Amino acid sequence: MRPNKVFAASVATLALGLSLAACGTTEDKDGGSGGDAACDLSLAFFGPETGDAAGLGKPIIQGAQLAIDQHNEDADCKVKYVKYDSQGSPDEAPALATEAAGDESVIGIVGPAFSGESAAAGDTFAEAGLPTITPSATNPTLADNGWDTFHRALGNDATQGPAAARYIKDTLKASTVFVIDDASEYGAGLAGIVEKDLGSAVKGTDTIQQKQTDFSATVTKVTDAKPDAVFFGGYYAEATILIGQLRDGGFDGTFVVADGVKDPAFLDAGKAAEGTIITCPCIPDTDPAVADFAKQYQDKFGEAPGTYAAEAYDAASIFLAGIEDGVDNRADMLKFVNDYDEKGITKQLKFDDKGEPADVHVYAYTVKDGAIVPEGEIK
Repeated sequence: MRPNKVFAASVATLALGLSLAACGTTEDKDGGSGGDAACDLSLAFFGPETGDAAGLGKPIIQGAQLAIDQHNEDADCKVKYVKYDSQGSPDEAPALATEAAGDESVIGIVGPAFSGESAAAGDTFAEAGLPTITPSATNPTLADNGWDTFHRALGNDATQGPAAARYIKDTLKASTVFVIDDASEYGAGLAGIVEKDLGSAVKGTDTIQQKQTDFSATVTKVTDAKPDAVFFGGYYAEATILIGQLRDGGFDGTFVVADGVKDPAFLDAGKAAEGTIITCPCIPDTDPAVADFAKQYQDKFGEAPGTYAAEAYDAASIFLAGIEDGVDNRADMLKFVNDYDEKGITKQLKFDDKGEPADVHVYAYTVKDGAIVPEGEIK
């Protein structure tokens, strides 16, 4: 059955049928297993479990955890769950990738979570024949490295960037825009696409740095340009501070960001964050297709699923489907993933020859009354 008994029921009923109690086997790389691993197989999370970006890693960790727990509930072959905490850093990624590649029990990676660490770890995974499915890394160039092990469970920034630009032009009707990026593989790549698509509407650009806290020079450039909107390509840690300083500096236009900012921590900006537009190739948890998944996630973790929790569940479920079909090594798992074509909870799960998903959607969200509220798909 694929990808597991619970998930197969969801395909048939479009309601997931997630009625099994969560009873999983998990293992940190520093800790012990919580149960018997009958087949000595592991799936791994690769991304930020701690550090500044941990808020974006947590839903991915838990989404995959839910899929593994449901598989292990009554499986003959219980699967262990290993976490490689990169803190989202490209500097940490190579050593951790080598560690993961050296553990032959790991036959699938849910991740890497971020684009920079994906670029830094991709060669190692490819050389080891270790298949990866990222639920969140969106830089388009990741699919151009010739890694046959690379797969992406969401649309890349070549789809998100143009969608953000369309929203700015067609929905916000902004005639002038200032574009800022955080110099990361993800942020700079996305901002460059948005800038290109907006063309002459862009009245200025600037680059900040991750972990920067004083944005006064950027604020001055923005206020001098007097744009209708600001687009920021980067992560929530900097966006939260940046928007506050922009508002204090007199910017009263619309702040537009992307999936790297779609985290509850961005709401710490308070009133300054109100009205922010967030684009994301991630399905809202209010969508009927994921309603039952969202309930099961809430029941298990005591909170609503965050950004890319559902995509992580789908990624883990593909690997679990392979294990249920008798796959017990990386080479066979890679073939299984490459040939996979089944309905997931977020989309039809099928990859092209570069590892990109066949089914792509981008959604808009708004910060309203202190919450991130879905607006709908950007057409």
